[in-house]
Amino acid sequence: MHHWFDARIAKRILSVSFPLMGSMMGNLLMMLVDRLCLAHYSPDTLAASGPAVFTSMAIIAFFCSTVGIARSFIAQAKGRMPRCEPWTEAAAGLFLGLICSVLLFAAAPLIAIIPQLSARPPHIVSLESEYMLWASIFGGVMTINTGFSSFFNGVGRTKETFLVGMGGQVVDSIFTIGLVFGRFGLPELGMAGAAIGTLIGTLAMLVCYLIILPRQVWTEGASILAGRKISLLTQLIFWLRRGVPGGLSAGVDQLGNTAFIWIVAMLGSSALAANNINLTVNYLGIIPIIGLGVGCSILCATVAGNKQYAELAKILRVTVLLELFYVLPVSILQITMPHLLLSAFGDLGSNPETVALAVDTQRILWTFSVAFVFSMTGAAVLESLGMTRFSLFTRLGLMWLVSIPLIYYVARSNIQTPSSLIWCWIVGSMFELLIGVLYFWRIAKAIRGAENRLCGVITNQESHG
Repeated sequence: MHHWFDARIAKRILSVSFPLMGSMMGNLLMMLVDRLCLAHYSPDTLAASGPAVFTSMAIIAFFCSTVGIARSFIAQAKGRMPRCEPWTEAAAGLFLGLICSVLLFAAAPLIAIIPQLSARPPHIVSLESEYMLWASIFGGVMTINTGFSSFFNGVGRTKETFLVGMGGQVVDSIFTIGLVFGRFGLPELGMAGAAIGTLIGTLAMLVCYLIILPRQVWTEGASILAGRKISLLTQLIFWLRRGVPGGLSAGVDQLGNTAFIWIVAMLGSSALAANNINLTVNYLGIIPIIGLGVGCSILCATVAGNKQYAELAKILRVTVLLELFYVLPVSILQITMPHLLLSAFGDLGSNPETVALAVDTQRILWTFSVAFVFSMTGAAVLESLGMTRFSLFTRLGLMWLVSIPLIYYVARSNIQTPSSLIWCWIVGSMFELLIGVLYFWRIAKAIRGAENRLCGVITNQESHG
């Protein structure tokens, strides 16, 4: 076991990952406050919140994940220390975040038109458009914040991003409640209030980042603009070639999750209600996996920057073991005590069919957790090596060309048959595992060949400087 598990590496992974897990728990709280407020405000805002929030998050995920590639560039620069400092990469990441945010701001009027393409009632469409217009604005601020957080995460200072994130989420929750219902002396804005509350929270985070960002990053940014360091245009084009596929992959994944929810609705109201309850429990269950996966990618990028591929393999192996150690007891709980988990995180209601289906579905959710260990961690490590195109094409091919159509076929063949929800989850888990296996195959090949596709303009200049 000692050959497979290194306590020193495990400690490094956990120290980087725990604050990331805390940030993600805060994001979940923010989403729950947002949805609960809209659910309790009126039936119309409840109906409009699902499509508006999920579609907005898919679009925002693309822009934020595109900028998020900066984290890997910065981590690799940290790995090359003391030969260089990560200030240049950090400054370039801020420019990338600013440019992507401007694009999202400019696209806001077009994004607000998207709900009009549906056949939903006009008053629901109007609410969705109102939310998505504001979502484009707070999404633009989130994109800028991603540029800032990429620096702190890339150099391993994840506690700062945790504290900033939690502060922003508290502000968000207060203003969302106040602006939706007209509390705390704030105006009652309903649907728009939820999005404006999020905007205020993200602006609070931006102010914090502006205050705590090291002076060296600002100095380096001024040098880049003055043309004394690198060609900013050349560098941004290179980064976008690595970041855009990552952003598309995140957007495709988010849309796939949204499609799953809409497909499940074909099975009937009991299946939809049981699935909604289980989604909350499932998200809480995989948050540590996401945090560990991102922490793993930061450490993998750092050692890849110093060409320590044997160390990269060790970090990946220990991360997977830690994730499986976590999944095992959670899976046992899901199988043996599903009622306990469901009652803790959701309202089972009084419909016996819904309760029974929720319990049966909970008992097979461990299959998705195991699959997610490999797909999420594999995608994060591929990003740390700049292999985002492989992640994108693999997910596009297996999720959208095979998995989603097969799940649709299962649901279409069993309309108003709620018990088919279990088979939809099994099919999704099976293909998620296959995606993860392909990711790990590509990582193993990269380790053997010492591949690193994030070596670009800055790296080349440093090697000759």
